[in-house]
Amino acid sequence: MARTLLSQFVLLSNDSPRLHAPMWVTLEVLLENGKRVVSGVQPTGSVHLGIILVPLKIGSLSRLDTYETLFFIVDLHAITLQYDARQLSEATRSTAALYLACGVDTTKASVFVQSHVREHVELMWLLSSTTPIGWLNRMIQFKEKSLKAGDENVGVALLTYPVLMASDILLYQADFVPVGEDQKQHLELTRELADRVNYLYGGKKWKKLGGRGGALFKVPEALIPPAGARVMSLTDGLSKMSKSAPSDQSRINLLDTKDVIANKIKRCKTDSLPGLEFGNPDRPECHNLLSIYQLVSGKSKEEVASECQNMNWGTFKPILTDALVDHLQPIQERYSEITSDSGHLDKILAEGASRATAIAETTLKNVYQAMGFLKR
Repeated sequence: MARTLLSQFVLLSNDSPRLHAPMWVTLEVLLENGKRVVSGVQPTGSVHLGIILVPLKIGSLSRLDTYETLFFIVDLHAITLQYDARQLSEATRSTAALYLACGVDTTKASVFVQSHVREHVELMWLLSSTTPIGWLNRMIQFKEKSLKAGDENVGVALLTYPVLMASDILLYQADFVPVGEDQKQHLELTRELADRVNYLYGGKKWKKLGGRGGALFKVPEALIPPAGARVMSLTDGLSKMSKSAPSDQSRINLLDTKDVIANKIKRCKTDSLPGLEFGNPDRPECHNLLSIYQLVSGKSKEEVASECQNMNWGTFKPILTDALVDHLQPIQERYSEITSDSGHLDKILAEGASRATAIAETTLKNVYQAMGFLKR
């Protein structure tokens, strides 16, 4: 899989005025430059293809020495809305096991649980003091989720969790963050916060307080694969595949059996037009299913387009089903092995948290110093 990825390109989002032109870079360039990538996933609901495929498409390269990756289960984010406390711990372990089952090499990458590194929450509070409330009020996901839940039932954490997300990223001086299109707004907030804190407390101001001066935070970029940045629903090609969707039919879960996958693909929404094609705005479901096939098969967009252009749905659906089953079967087998040895999983998470803490402590110490706190 790593070799397949090395032949593909990624787009570095540059919505910020700090950059003046789009940057297309190969993954080989990132590897040569020894960049650091962070990625988090919530332990709530079912872990489906859309949640884990994009970050792990990047993260499979963590096997290479020059590419540093940190994967964490964002259990603190999972409590922003009503949740079942009895299931949180088990869901966290299950999600971590799926990360490992997908091929993350823990000798090269750190896998850990967010709440096991306390610096996440401490930095969030410090960042909160410099975050204008107007920045948070403009977040689209907050507006959507608060409207759905009802204002009286929404906790403050739903409003402020983008600040925690910023803490998750800035704490590790990340260069890149794999995100889908729907998360770009939150990453832009992170970039703005990094610039704001660097301006308010960095540089000569920090140096006068005994620090080294310069920037306190790196300003991260979005790392978005050109195909599959958003894996869409099987029942609506205009909506992303989501764990919160009421129908399980809308998503492919990583632990779905062969029969379940076959049934979902058989029943998924399509159209009546002849042939299959990418990029037709009138055929979002067609584009989505071809993109999923491209991602799980490892083929290029051009190869998929050529292979499928004259197919009908009756021919394509079994091919897509087989590709999904072939892609997920080794993951499911490895997942069973990992979850059967809870002690080994706990050790991996503890080691990952230890490595992450070593980085986080340095960042947090510098921020405390630059903001004028009494040294511990």
